[in-house]
Amino acid sequence: MKYYLIVGEASGDLHASHLMQSLKENDSHAEFRFFGGDMMTSVGGTCVRHYRDLAYMGFIPVLLHLPTILANMKMCKRDISEWRPDCVILVDYPGFNLKIARYVKSKTNIPVYYYISPKIWAWKEYRIKNIKRDVDELFSILPFEVEFFEQKHHYPIHYVGNPTADEVREFLGSEKREVKSEKLIALLAGSRKQEIKANLPAMLEVVKDYEQAYQIVVAGAPSIESSYYETFLRGTNAKIVYNQTYPLLAKAHAALVTSGTATLETCLFQVPQVVCYATRMPWLIGLLRRLFLKVPFVSLVNLVANREVVKELVANTFTINRLRTELQKILDGPVRQAMLDGYAEVSRRLGEQKAPDQAAKIIYSLLIKIANPDE
Repeated sequence: MKYYLIVGEASGDLHASHLMQSLKENDSHAEFRFFGGDMMTSVGGTCVRHYRDLAYMGFIPVLLHLPTILANMKMCKRDISEWRPDCVILVDYPGFNLKIARYVKSKTNIPVYYYISPKIWAWKEYRIKNIKRDVDELFSILPFEVEFFEQKHHYPIHYVGNPTADEVREFLGSEKREVKSEKLIALLAGSRKQEIKANLPAMLEVVKDYEQAYQIVVAGAPSIESSYYETFLRGTNAKIVYNQTYPLLAKAHAALVTSGTATLETCLFQVPQVVCYATRMPWLIGLLRRLFLKVPFVSLVNLVANREVVKELVANTFTINRLRTELQKILDGPVRQAMLDGYAEVSRRLGEQKAPDQAAKIIYSLLIKIANPDE
């Protein structure tokens, strides 16, 4: 079978590469063509355009690069029509991918499969109309999305497991993992300069009280140069490590974490955490959050559990004093134990199936049915 995949960022490249590898295990004749990255290229196939040429975030960057974005979209549509794949697989990146889905659905008879469903439960819920119209099968990696899509919007989806849970299990199952230390606090301050600038100084201020008793280690974002971190780390005992997030969490006693996948990773490593996200104009952001965000939590841990397992200090609820208080609670005592008990519930809800393997099995079986409708 011929598979055309489209991703728009580094995380999509990672998840798509695993899916491609699983597709090859199901389909020995698999051919790949894609808008992707280096990890997908390492699996095999033809990279038509690298995701670096697609990944523009925010209103101003998108506006400034609009001609490039439109040219890439036109090229993608033409390339799909000319190559005639057996299916198109979209991976996250909804702003671009939903437009491609509409084109493919309206101009061809190629099935469209969406791996890692768009997070329309958080905002832009109106996109459900596009998904129902243009996407043949939706593959979710978050268990609570099943209720959202199937019960609220009457659109059946496949929950295939969670890739982050797969990766953490694989790491913890390796023989090389280090023994957990009781003397390390991890700081995961985000992957973008704006996030780091807003959150890391507050994190460092709070952990000053523990510099004598604990190692303080910052997980460096791969795309951010060390010199940027040095402006914040100067005068502290904290150190920074790159490409060592899993080994760091495997040793940590507690963590301060900005929202995102890192909150789920921290949970799966059984590290008690405080989720913190400082912003400019916090009261305005807090108001906008109440008006536009459709879910009660921002961390994946709480969203999966459907209750508050970890404390979230976001925008107008964030202060250094509150962060200090919440960190103290999770270092020892009943709050720490209650959080660890909640982590077990999150792990149970995520399940143990391997997301790329499950998705690849379903996709290949669907294509076989299309190719052999009478069987």
